Amino acid sequence: MTSRNSSRPFGLTSLAAAITLLSAFGLAACNRAEEPRTAGQQVDVAVGKAKEAAEQARAATEQVAAGAKTAITDATITAAVKAELARDSELSALSINVDTTEGRVALRGTAPNAIARDRATRLAAAVEGVRKVENQLTVKSNG
Repeated sequence: MTSRNSSRPFGLTSLAAAITLLSAFGLAACNRAEEPRTAGQQVDVAVGKAKEAAEQARAATEQVAAGAKTAITDATITAAVKAELARDSELSALSINVDTTEGRVALRGTAPNAIARDRATRLAAAVEGVRKVENQLTVKSNG
């Protein structure tokens, strides 16, 4: 009758299985993100995330506000240029199209003569906020 060796409580197979099991747990733990251990650390993480979200929201709000300000400013410039053209007896605000983009004014349409065409450029350029005037007005022919 053969007996087992009682001096070794685990056989080699059991030892290999235990090492494999411990290795698997160790590798699984390496793949997990370390979680905060205390409530204070959890609060710190939450506060950090809230600050980051607030900063992103502030930046987005500033960008939208800047775009709205540009649109309002361009509309104001267009209205002011049209008003100046309407005050001129030779220039008809109805026959001149005024478009403004980021402070750049484009004049399109007809002017009665070259002098009036040039005056339209000066009137538009004198309006506050105008950065550049592109005069595309054509002079009416006398024929």
